[in-house]
Amino acid sequence: MTSQAGAVNLHASCVAWCQRGILIIGPSGSGKSTLALALMSLGCKLVSDDRTDLVRADDAVVASAPRAIRGRIEARGVGILHAETIDAARLACVIDMGHAEAERLPPLRRTALLGIALPLLHRVESAHFPAAILQYVKGGRFA
Repeated sequence: MTSQAGAVNLHASCVAWCQRGILIIGPSGSGKSTLALALMSLGCKLVSDDRTDLVRADDAVVASAPRAIRGRIEARGVGILHAETIDAARLACVIDMGHAEAERLPPLRRTALLGIALPLLHRVESAHFPAAILQYVKGGRFA
């Protein structure tokens, strides 16, 4: 995914840990909201679910929710839920739910949004994935 404009609205969800945003992209039904809910259960706050506005702010990409859906997240089989939110978050990484990670120790990947390179992680089919993402955002990756 590459975007160069000054602002964009994506089919994506976003949560944040201490203002550090985790943008979750992927096709419909790939588990974006499910991963967002799992990260929220670990202490992240909702930025936006299903549609996310992105703007470039200097050397960062900032995510926020369109007004009409702010504070709501879909839980498949349960319904639309109210959620604790933050207004905006500077993106720290992008999770692509449309691609499964095949490597135990994957290479460093990046994607460009609004001309800014961001770390890119692929979906991992394991119960540890939400906790690993949160630790990644908190402490970064060694090597």
